[in-house]
Amino acid sequence: MKNLLKNRISGFSIALLLAFSIFVTGCDTGSDAKTGTMTVEMTDAPIDTADAVNVDIERVEVNRVGDPDGWTTLNDWTTLNEKKETYDLLNLANGATAVIGRAALEAGTYPQIRLVLAEEGHSVEVDGNVYDMKVPSGAQTGIKLNINAEIEEDIEYVVLLDFDASRSVVQAGSSEQVPYLLNPVVKAKEKAITGNIEGTVEPAGSEPVVYAIDNSGTEADTLASTVANTEDGYFKLIGLEEGTYDVSIDPRNDNYAIENITDVSVTVEETNSLGTIQVSQN
Repeated sequence: MKNLLKNRISGFSIALLLAFSIFVTGCDTGSDAKTGTMTVEMTDAPIDTADAVNVDIERVEVNRVGDPDGWTTLNDWTTLNEKKETYDLLNLANGATAVIGRAALEAGTYPQIRLVLAEEGHSVEVDGNVYDMKVPSGAQTGIKLNINAEIEEDIEYVVLLDFDASRSVVQAGSSEQVPYLLNPVVKAKEKAITGNIEGTVEPAGSEPVVYAIDNSGTEADTLASTVANTEDGYFKLIGLEEGTYDVSIDPRNDNYAIENITDVSVTVEETNSLGTIQVSQN
């Protein structure tokens, strides 16, 4: 009888120990979670009809497979900046970027990124005059972009957002209270699988806009553009997927002709330098 009672007590103790172990393990799942880093950089495809395009970004968020309704915020302003910034998109040209989000994330697949703009605080400068821009109500809820990012332990994953100012700034209709609307056109790419094209246009006074054009499909598609530096003519097109492109040099100065360069190759993580490109006078 004593042995039987002893065995029952011993069995109960083991069961209690196992239950406690499971409970402790369940409460501690987050402490040993493997994490990597996601960084979000923003660049711009320029607009030649404005002197500044100021955009106020409220939040940058990503969601994770297994948690489709939950979003993690990447732009903690206490670590990125002293205060939330308004970005002039026209300063983000020729390879320049701004970090608008960075955070440690649990390893896994993150299918989407969401860019949430502030309700107000956006403006455009045209011919020395600054005008407020209104964001359509649909865009205020966030621009969702597919990225399918695979976050791995101790690895930084960099997302490049190409905010196309030339397509995003539109003149408002007569029914609007402001003359311009900000209707965001944004592309997202994994920076690690892209390459770049650079060169120098002479003379710089031709004021060229430079385009990278994909002619592989049934219709030509402009995948990147920038305004060459007005002082030295330097340009850099970034965030291009591996492949072959046509580069078009389109001077804004009407005294110069368009120059096209075909079959320009792009290799991942490399920059193809085209050297000096001379544009001819009309």
